[in-house]
Amino acid sequence: MQGGLYLSAQPLRLAFYNVENFFDCEDDSLTADEEFLPGGLRGWTPTRFWQKAGHISRVMAYLKFPVLVGLAEVENEACLSRLTRASPLKQAGYTFIHRESPDPRGIDVALLYNPYLFQPLHDTVLVARFDGQPTKRSRDVLVVKGYLYGVDTLHVLVCHLPSRLGGEKATSPLRRQVARTMRVYVDSLLTINPQTMVLIMGDFNDEADSPSLAVELGRESSLLNLTLLMRDQGIKGTHKHQSDWAFLDHILVSPALLERLDTVVVADPPFLLQTDKTWLGIKPFRTYHGMVWQGGYSDHLPLYLDVKSTP
Repeated sequence: MQGGLYLSAQPLRLAFYNVENFFDCEDDSLTADEEFLPGGLRGWTPTRFWQKAGHISRVMAYLKFPVLVGLAEVENEACLSRLTRASPLKQAGYTFIHRESPDPRGIDVALLYNPYLFQPLHDTVLVARFDGQPTKRSRDVLVVKGYLYGVDTLHVLVCHLPSRLGGEKATSPLRRQVARTMRVYVDSLLTINPQTMVLIMGDFNDEADSPSLAVELGRESSLLNLTLLMRDQGIKGTHKHQSDWAFLDHILVSPALLERLDTVVVADPPFLLQTDKTWLGIKPFRTYHGMVWQGGYSDHLPLYLDVKSTP
């Protein structure tokens, strides 16, 4: 294991995982999901869907079934229903919160939660607006307010920022705007009550020193990016491009939640990795490499934090 920062015991676990293209096998006429159909370019079939669901279940079991799990790259509610009610994950008793977003391919974020340890009170989405592009839309940010057992009311934001397709520099303003939208929302909460517990987790498609994180969510902010702690411990990241590992997935917390921090970890058990024959070392064992089926788990590794609960 790459490892993490450990402070004490008996935590509540909160996790994030980009599951890489968790599509169903039915055509959605409103989205560009044709690649992920039995007759599509990727040859996506019910057998592959259920294998994917089984893989996600195995990861959750390895993580000891976190109380909360933010997910990215989930197509729709049908995928989540089958995952939580008909796959091996049904033993965990999860339910979920999901909102359709305007992503052209139809991939969204979602939140799995243990209803015995987390009670949702309200959920909504944050919609980013882009300067000079009034019709431009990105994946919405899922916002859930709820009571976390033994802790307090918690505000959870699950995000998947715009990709780098088209170039990192050219697409950076899009990610900055989504991050800025989250910052405005969080600042409004902390202005009313500085002790508000806030958790932001997601795939930012950016490193910690990028403008979206270092400027929009970092400068003059009370939020702490926990991936900085892991990076300082020598942990490589959650994603690998060619020979380079990077932290594209991040967890940020407010000061009140930071006081509860017990552990922050990138989970990398052997079954999530494979030998990198091209660039050497190891890499995430992904579902697809380009259009070629690999049969693996995801091109991202999951990460989680443990928070101390009140006895």
